[in-house]
Amino acid sequence: MQKFKEKLKNTPTNAQLVCSSVNSQLNKDENPSVESMVLSLNNSEVDQFVLKEQKQDLRVPVVYVLNMRGKPLMPTNCRKAKKLLKTGKAKVIKRIPFTIQLKYPTGEAKQNITLGIDIGYSNIGFSAISEKQELISGTVVLENKMVKRLEEKSMYRRGRRNKLWYRKPRFLNRVSTKKEGWIPPSIERRFQTHISLIERIKKLLPISKLRIEVAKFDIQKLENPNIEGEGYKKGNLYNYRNRIAYLIAREKGNCQFCGKPYKKGDGWRLHHIFGKEKDRSQDWALLHESCHIELHQKHLEDVLRKQKSKSYKESTFMNIIRWKFRETFPEAEITFGNITFQDRVELNLEKSHVNDAFIIAKGKNQSRGFEYTIEQKQKNNRCLQLNRKGFKPSIRKQRYLHQPQDLIKVNSRIFKVKGIHSYGKQIMLKDLLGNILNKAVKKLDEYHFYQGTLKWRICG
Repeated sequence: MQKFKEKLKNTPTNAQLVCSSVNSQLNKDENPSVESMVLSLNNSEVDQFVLKEQKQDLRVPVVYVLNMRGKPLMPTNCRKAKKLLKTGKAKVIKRIPFTIQLKYPTGEAKQNITLGIDIGYSNIGFSAISEKQELISGTVVLENKMVKRLEEKSMYRRGRRNKLWYRKPRFLNRVSTKKEGWIPPSIERRFQTHISLIERIKKLLPISKLRIEVAKFDIQKLENPNIEGEGYKKGNLYNYRNRIAYLIAREKGNCQFCGKPYKKGDGWRLHHIFGKEKDRSQDWALLHESCHIELHQKHLEDVLRKQKSKSYKESTFMNIIRWKFRETFPEAEITFGNITFQDRVELNLEKSHVNDAFIIAKGKNQSRGFEYTIEQKQKNNRCLQLNRKGFKPSIRKQRYLHQPQDLIKVNSRIFKVKGIHSYGKQIMLKDLLGNILNKAVKKLDEYHFYQGTLKWRICG
C-alpha cells in the first residue's frame, strides 16, 4: 500500500507531469468527504521536475578553527564543528564569521591558501581560496566620512584657541614637513582599512600567499586622450589670456546657468561651484551678472554642482596607494586590472568586487563560498565633553561596553544596539522591522560585540 506524501489541491488527471489524486471522490464538484491527500509520486520525470524547481544555493558554509594558542588552522564543516562543541572539545570565539577554538592539542597540517585583494576607493573585494574551494569572500564598504571628521576637528581646535589669551607663534609645524612619507588623512584611513582587513583574514585562515591588484592612472590622458609629449606641460589655461577667456571658449560663449549667450550690458561673472574654501581650477562656472545674483538670492547652488566636472579622487588614490602596498607587503604578488579583466571574461563571471578578488587569487574551478558584507563604522565620537550653560563642562571619560551596531539577544530575538542612555544603565535596541526597545543592561540575555571598526554580516 502506497504512503501518503503531501497535501495538494485537486488538479486534472489528464494533465502531463502534474500531481493528481487517484481518489474519484475528490474529483466531484461538491465538497470532498475525505481529506484531500495525494499518493506518492511514481513518475520519475515528475520527481526530476520537482527537484529542479526546489534547487537551492549549493554554497556550503565553513567554520573557522583556531588551535589552543589562537593560531589559525584549516576550516572545517558545520557538522564536525557542532560535534566538537557538544563534546566540549572546542569553544565559540566569534559569531560572524563563526569561529571556534580547540581545547586540545592537534596537528597543524595546512594547505596552500591564496588571498586576493581588490583594492578600491569606496569598496574592497577579498577572496581566499584553496585548491578545491573558496574559503571566505566578501566586500568591505568604506564609510567615506573622513572629510567631515576633519571639519569637526578644525571646529573644536578653533574653539580651544579662541579661549587662549596668548599663543606663541609657530612656523613650519605642519605634519607634512616633519614626517617623511606623509599622506593625507583620508587616504591614510582607507589604506589602514586595507591593512586591517588583511590582518583580520590572516587571523582566521593560514594564508600562504597574498596577491593584490594595483593600477596606475594618467589623469591628463583621461581628460584629453590625444595628449602627448609637450602637451603634458601645458595646462587648461595655456594660450588663454585669463580664466574668463578659457571658460568662454570651453562653454562656447553660453552661460552655465541659463544657457544663453552674452547679453549686452550684462557682463560675465565667475562663480565658485563648491565655494572659495574648496577652490579648484576646474570647478569654476561662467555666469551672467544677473544670473549670478539670482543664483545666490534663490539658493540654487546645487544646480551647478550637478553639472560639475568629473572628479579624479579615485584615480589619485590608486596612484598613491600602490606604492604603499609595495612597501608594506613586499612578499605580496602584484597584478593589474587588464589581467583580471581577461581572466574574468574567460570564466564568464559578472563584474563585481568579489568576483575580481576571486580572479586575483587565481581562482578557476573552485566551489564558491558565502559572501560577507563588511561595513566600516566609527568607533569613537570626537566630542567627549558636554558644555552646560552656567555649569562647568561635564566630561564623559567612560566608554560604554555596548556600542552601536552590536548584536543583542533578548527573549530569543536578535536586536541591534542603537544607543546607551541613563549613564550606561539603559540600552536602546532596534529590531529588523525598525521597532525600538529600551532594556536594562543587567537584564540582557546574550550579546555579541563587533570588534574594531569593521562589522561583518552575511550577504542577502
